[in-house]
Amino acid sequence: MEDYSKLITALKSAKQVGVLTGAGVSTLSGIPDFRGPQGLYKNPDAERIFDVDWFDRDPSVYYKGCRELVYGLEKYEPNKVHRALKRLEDVGILKGIATQNIDMLHQKAGSSNVWEVHGSPIQHHCRWCGRAASFETICAELKNGVEVPRCPCGGAYKPDITFFGEMLPEEAFTKSQELAIKSDVILVLGTSLTVYPAAGLPRLTLQAGGQVFIVNGSPTSLDDQAAARYTDLAAFADAVLEIFA
Repeated sequence: MEDYSKLITALKSAKQVGVLTGAGVSTLSGIPDFRGPQGLYKNPDAERIFDVDWFDRDPSVYYKGCRELVYGLEKYEPNKVHRALKRLEDVGILKGIATQNIDMLHQKAGSSNVWEVHGSPIQHHCRWCGRAASFETICAELKNGVEVPRCPCGGAYKPDITFFGEMLPEEAFTKSQELAIKSDVILVLGTSLTVYPAAGLPRLTLQAGGQVFIVNGSPTSLDDQAAARYTDLAAFADAVLEIFA
C-alpha cells in the first residue's frame, strides 16, 4: 500500500496546484491507450490517421480509424481520478488541468479550467472555408452512415485535435505553461512524459522552485527529480477523495 501522506501534506500547504494528465487516466475509464497493446497505433494505418496531409488527401482514413475511439466517447464516464481532481478544484486547491487526452472526460466530470494541449474534438472545422461544427453534429452524421462529414461548401470537417504536421493549440499550451510556472505543486498523472512539448511542463514547475509529484504505472524521465513517485492512480484518487471529503 503506497503512502500518500507526503503528497497530501503538500496539497494542503500549496497556494496553487496544477495537474498534467495523460493516457493512464483515460484507461481507468476503459478507453484504450493509443500506444498500448490494443491501442490505435497498432493499426497499420496509424501514422496516416492523425497526419494532416493524409487527412487532406483522404479524410476517410481518419474517420474509419477513429469512428469508435473518438466518436464513441459518449459511452465512457469519468473515473475516480477525474472526480478527485474536481474535488480539489471545489475546495479551492486546484487551479487548472493541462491534459494530453482528447476524451473530454475532465469537462464531463465538471472541471472548469482544462487546457487540452493536444487539441480536442469538441469542435470541428471545415478544411476549405473554416466553418465550425460541433462534436455532437459530427457524431450524428456518422451514426447516420455518413463516411466523411462535410461542410455545405464540400470541404471535410476536421476535428480540432492536433495532427502530425500541425502546431499545438497556442492558447491551451500558453495557459498550460503559465499554470506550470505558477504552481508550487504540480501533479503528473498517468503520463510517462515522453511526448514533447507537453512532457516539458513539469520541468517549468521545477525551474520555478515548485514540487513535482508523479503517479504513473511506468517510469518517467523526471522520477529522480520528483518530490515523491507513486504507481497507483486509483489509490491516489481514493486518498484525495477521503482527505478532501
